[in-house]
Amino acid sequence: MDLMTEDCVFESTWPPPDGERVVGQAAMRAFWERFFAQSPAATIEVEELFACGDRATMRWRHRWEGGHVRGVDVYRLRDGRIAEKLSYVKG
Repeated sequence: MDLMTEDCVFESTWPPPDGERVVGQAAMRAFWERFFAQSPAATIEVEELFACGDRATMRWRHRWEGGHVRGVDVYRLRDGRIAEKLSYVKG
C-alpha cells in the first residue's frame, strides 16, 4: 500500500461493464484482502510493464485453481506513487 496515494482510485474488472470502483488506501486494502481470501491460490503474473511520464501499463495473467484470464492495468502516477489503477480483462 506504500506504493499508492492516500486518495488512490481503483476500478476492478468485475462486475461488467465498468467494474467495482474503490477509492482510498483503506478501501483498496480491504478489496485485496477480500479478493485473496476468496481465492487463496490466485496468482498474478506480469507479462509486460512499461511507463511513460505519469502513465504506466501492465499486461498480466491472473491464475487460480482451474483457470486463468489475461488483462491489462492502466495506471496514473503522482509523485512516484499509484494514484489510479484501471483494470481491463480479455473475454
